[in-house]
Amino acid sequence: MAENDFHIVNRIRTQIARLGDKVALRHQAQEQWQDITWNEFGEQIQQLAIAMLAHGMNVQDKVAIFSNNMPRWTVTDFAALYNRCVTVPIYSTNTPQQAAYVLNDADVRLLFVGEQVQLDAAIGIAEGCPKLERIVTLSDDLVLPDNPLVCSFNDFLCAATPELEAELQQRLNDTAMDDLLTLIYTSGTTGTPKGVMLDYANIAAQLAGHDQNLSLDEGDSSLCFLPLSHVFERAWTFYVLHRGAINHYLTDTNQLKEALADVKPNVMAAVPRVYEKIYSTVHDKVSRAPFHRKLIFTWAVNMGARMAVCHQEHRQPSKLLTMSHNLANKLVLSKLRDILGGNIKFMPCGGAKLDEGIGRFFHAIGINVKLGYGMTETTATVSCWDDQCFNPDSIGMAMPGAEIKIGENNEILVRGPMVMRGYYNMPEETAKNFTEDGFLKTGDAGHFDEQGNLFITDRIKELMKTSGGKYIAPQVIEGAIGKDHFIEQIAVIADTRKFVSALIVPCFDTLEEHARELNIKYKDRLELVKNSQIVELIEKRVVELQKDLARFEQVKKITLLPKAFSMDKGELTPTQKLRRKVIHDRYHQEIERMYEESHRKANK
Repeated sequence: MAENDFHIVNRIRTQIARLGDKVALRHQAQEQWQDITWNEFGEQIQQLAIAMLAHGMNVQDKVAIFSNNMPRWTVTDFAALYNRCVTVPIYSTNTPQQAAYVLNDADVRLLFVGEQVQLDAAIGIAEGCPKLERIVTLSDDLVLPDNPLVCSFNDFLCAATPELEAELQQRLNDTAMDDLLTLIYTSGTTGTPKGVMLDYANIAAQLAGHDQNLSLDEGDSSLCFLPLSHVFERAWTFYVLHRGAINHYLTDTNQLKEALADVKPNVMAAVPRVYEKIYSTVHDKVSRAPFHRKLIFTWAVNMGARMAVCHQEHRQPSKLLTMSHNLANKLVLSKLRDILGGNIKFMPCGGAKLDEGIGRFFHAIGINVKLGYGMTETTATVSCWDDQCFNPDSIGMAMPGAEIKIGENNEILVRGPMVMRGYYNMPEETAKNFTEDGFLKTGDAGHFDEQGNLFITDRIKELMKTSGGKYIAPQVIEGAIGKDHFIEQIAVIADTRKFVSALIVPCFDTLEEHARELNIKYKDRLELVKNSQIVELIEKRVVELQKDLARFEQVKKITLLPKAFSMDKGELTPTQKLRRKVIHDRYHQEIERMYEESHRKANK
């Protein structure tokens, strides 16, 4: 295809004309999955796009979407793009203040909101957003206030008139690859959010590059459950539709297990935490199983691992291995794949590093996890595990078109057509984040091996330095300890400290069951995490989990917390990354107590 054929609006229009009455989108309504055909999808986009024209939206005006996942999220996105407007996603979990910052920085004129919480937040901040002209509700069951700014989705559509079709067609004819497509505000673990400017050429580069690396077919099913406001799920949704696959929208992520059973997806973009939870749940159940079942499980996974190695190395498996693997598949491996619906072709994974052991486990059971590395500034993926010659401890090989090299301080640098235009309204910040020869500074340190696998060693900006001068990469420690099935979350503390400590949130489902087995009595979770037997249990597990780390990296003291870190309290970004400064400030007393206790013991 020619470059302009990869313009995402042209791709969608082509698929609408070609696929017609085939299913494009599915969503849940009244506990049933409802179909939206390509023709219906096209009609909804066209009607909303004309309504936007009637509202006076000009080329490159900003349209914001403040909503959870739903088909109308994507309809609104494409209606804006049909008009050559710029879509500005806002995380549904953002605070009103965070949303107001985005609306004002981007000069948003038109805002679409998903549920009541986003509508109420938008009304509360509207007075402080002078450019905002209209708030449109995407859900039909919201309580609308008597406010001239607010209207329902259907009322907004009433403004669409046939006379505007010619103007919309003209905008579609004038599509350009260098038009700004979206502003995505990086949530960031610290500092002010920055609006990443991505254009159609950025998306087109990713569509073309992924076509060379993936085998996604027309009619395949994808489960859309990560936030569409994040570059990973949004770019993946563009790719799903570009390939003519069916996008299933999951509004409530708590229903993921049930949705996997219903949809039985062929593909699904996921973050490492999804795999970590499945891995820990499986191994927790196995640990409680009778001895003979543990043996069968271990044998079956080993057979799967040996078969995966043969596949990687292009070796024909022996007849004995083939027979053994067939039996292992029947007894164990197929049942493990059923946890993810049983039909997975491959699963893109991004957002953070996946533990090597967990990656090997999923490949052993027959789930082709494709770990990728990228960032908002690179329109998501710039490296990815190859189907065969990948190293599970790496973050893959460079994607087609991505030029990656290692710069000063071992920083990973990226150049290519998928790299952003820059930060909106921040020319100095943009310049600071590029080298003189046009490479983006990722802020991650890493290296290549001889086969071209890229390895990430730490986050340069998050390196911690102990008072003894040792540099600590917290993600490495958190990855080693966090895979345990008794541990839900972990935040490492080390900066300017004599030794490494950690705040740990236990996995309470597992811990409470363990407490019942030990007949431990407690009135609430705070009392449970202070119980000496529980503390000793987690301490022993932490010691075992970090035995492969250098001594100066090892966690010496822990504090168990009764409540999880959350986005609502500002402790996590929308992509589940730790906001370390917020956590450090909020748990200052608990942190100081760990070091005071150590100091007292040292002085006795």
